[in-house]
Amino acid sequence: MEYKKLRAIISGGGTGGHIFPAISIANKLKELNPETEILFVGAKGKMEMEKVPAAGYKIVGLPITGLQRQLTLRNLIGDLKVPFKVVQSLRMARKVIREFKPDIAIGVGGYASAPLLRAAQKEGIPTLIQEQNGFAGLTNKLLSKKAGSICVAYEGMDKFFPADRIVMSGNPIRSSIVPPTPQMKEDGLKLYGLDPGKKHVFIVGGSLGSGTLNKAVKAWIEAGCPGGEGVQLIWQCGKYYKAGIDAFMAGRSLPDIIYSDFIARMDLAYAAADVVISRSGASTVSELCAAHKAAIFVPSPNVAEDHQTHNAMALVRKDAALMVKDSEAVEKLMKTALGLLSDPDKIASMEKNIAALALPDAALTIAQEVYKLV
Repeated sequence: MEYKKLRAIISGGGTGGHIFPAISIANKLKELNPETEILFVGAKGKMEMEKVPAAGYKIVGLPITGLQRQLTLRNLIGDLKVPFKVVQSLRMARKVIREFKPDIAIGVGGYASAPLLRAAQKEGIPTLIQEQNGFAGLTNKLLSKKAGSICVAYEGMDKFFPADRIVMSGNPIRSSIVPPTPQMKEDGLKLYGLDPGKKHVFIVGGSLGSGTLNKAVKAWIEAGCPGGEGVQLIWQCGKYYKAGIDAFMAGRSLPDIIYSDFIARMDLAYAAADVVISRSGASTVSELCAAHKAAIFVPSPNVAEDHQTHNAMALVRKDAALMVKDSEAVEKLMKTALGLLSDPDKIASMEKNIAALALPDAALTIAQEVYKLV
């Protein structure tokens, strides 16, 4: 396939789960042809307005916001403004398209992609959608009717999208996340000061952290770490909770619990771990598939259409992961993790099954779909 110079707009965002795959797609398009020009379109005030320029790309912010699901006076007033912001965003999106003149518009989900892709479709510009979750978001369902290609990461997505335009691509992830080598494991153990003779659990709550996962670990510590003999924890508690965890850990002598707000080398943390405990956002699930890791998912109940449960269950049904409900995590999570640690055959089987679900070339597959449409 010849990779000619393109002008591409990539739109969407709101969370890291949308932004980092979008940046991976952009990087792949630039790799295929360094002269390709890429413009991002996001939502003003959201994470993408900071992360995208940091990755070296230009971004335009639209005033679009999503509907708030919690019924409060403040949210109600905000929701009343949404239709006006949609109209304003559509007008701005049309202007961006007419000025930038893209060959293609790519939507990665989230409400920021709706005005841009709708405007592109009206202008007759080819559009591609990337749906990261096992349960399609409302924005992507609406946009799919006129999209040329819909790239997905889970089977059975013809429930939501026209079957003839679905491409099984997987989710683009960081290129550093690969199946761990013995050297990576050794480097990971050294980096986190872990004992090679012990077993290791990596608890990852995302950049802000997870209150539920933190509560589960704290409850286990308060109970005297039952069953934790010969086990070490790498506990990523998140920036939002760090001060509270510092106060909780003060005065406790627990050398086998290594905690921090942020993990810079996720590849080495995965490599060091025998078992990973995590939320089940789309990007995290794809990373764990690529890292061939035995995982216990605790889906967040605070997401649209409960899509994290759908993501986790897609793996649980294939014996590639375990799942603990958010409401049962404090009581069951650490018990489940320690039970799994004591069953090496089960871990090996889960690693084999999750590895079979990995789609490591997702960004290339999506980039090639872009060229087919153009």
